[in-house]
Amino acid sequence: MTITNGYEQSDREEKLDIINLNELEAQAKAIIPQGGFGYISGGSEDEWTLRENTNAFEHAQIVPRALTDMDNPETDTTVFGLNLKTPIMMAPTAAQGLAHAKGEVDTAKGVAAAGALMAQSTYSSTSIADTAAAGNGAPQFFQLYMSKDWDFNNHLLDQAKAAGVKAIILTVDATIDGYREADLRNKFQFPIPMANLTEYSEGDGAGKGIAEIYAAAAQKISAADVKRIADYTDLPVIVKGIESPEDALFAIGAGAKGIYVSNHGGRQLNGGPASFDVLADVAKAVDHRVPIIFDSGVRRGSHVFKALASGADLVAMGRPVIYGLALGGAQGVQSVFEELNGELKIDMQLAGTKTIEDVKKAKLLHIHY
Repeated sequence: MTITNGYEQSDREEKLDIINLNELEAQAKAIIPQGGFGYISGGSEDEWTLRENTNAFEHAQIVPRALTDMDNPETDTTVFGLNLKTPIMMAPTAAQGLAHAKGEVDTAKGVAAAGALMAQSTYSSTSIADTAAAGNGAPQFFQLYMSKDWDFNNHLLDQAKAAGVKAIILTVDATIDGYREADLRNKFQFPIPMANLTEYSEGDGAGKGIAEIYAAAAQKISAADVKRIADYTDLPVIVKGIESPEDALFAIGAGAKGIYVSNHGGRQLNGGPASFDVLADVAKAVDHRVPIIFDSGVRRGSHVFKALASGADLVAMGRPVIYGLALGGAQGVQSVFEELNGELKIDMQLAGTKTIEDVKKAKLLHIHY
């Protein structure tokens, strides 16, 4: 263990023997301090939406296919002009130093080793430049929590562009913090500085709760902000936090080059629908005009398959990767991606789908058991 500001951080570096991603949560809980684990694992209010995010995948069933004369499914895909080894990507997840001493640096290494796409957060424990460098040329996106202070926004965007990120993810569903009861019970305050805040000399986030951090974020985000970010960076802007067809169309009209269907892993509006349950309707409205990223509740290869078959182009996960990071550092992160990708390949074989494009065309049933 490494101790920073009195907070114990894992420094494990090892491959993981994973049976399934669900089991990682209890294993990680045993080594991550209570406050940090509550922040990582928790949702808002009574966590109904958090639970339903995963349960909702049972609302659709994959049709098995036989006599397809195929083997060795291929998970390679191309999205946003990027050639990836898997359609599974790392969701932007804040404060990874809560799980491991090397934080996002180790995550970036593990994601790159898996041939996947990394998205780093505004509220990372390590800087944009250091996280990008750890990927050693592997593609990364940068997620922006838009501040009221446009000098700060521009500083972050400048840093992201200099680091070579391929797109900006603008989060629009976190203009205020969800009511996260685990953080309240634990009286949680971030013990680890947030590198991007430190670099701008606006405090470092340490000693603050997430509600205080969000208080500096913009409570008003408009279509004009999408265009402003795109014009400033000359990079694609992906709008994250979309849960309705109307908002997807509005974002595209504002210039978004990607739609990110997500309810923030059940951490914001509790009582809202599971992300998977709205994905197909959003995808129908988008109608392939821009790529779609999906997250919230992904724990199985079959979940990835169902999301792709419902209109997603990339499927992101957050918490399982952070648990893998705590348990094994960069190698643990790689192990998580390899496990989920391995499950996906089994599902692809049994469903008669050779490629990710085949998966996107696969038929799902919606039988109410």
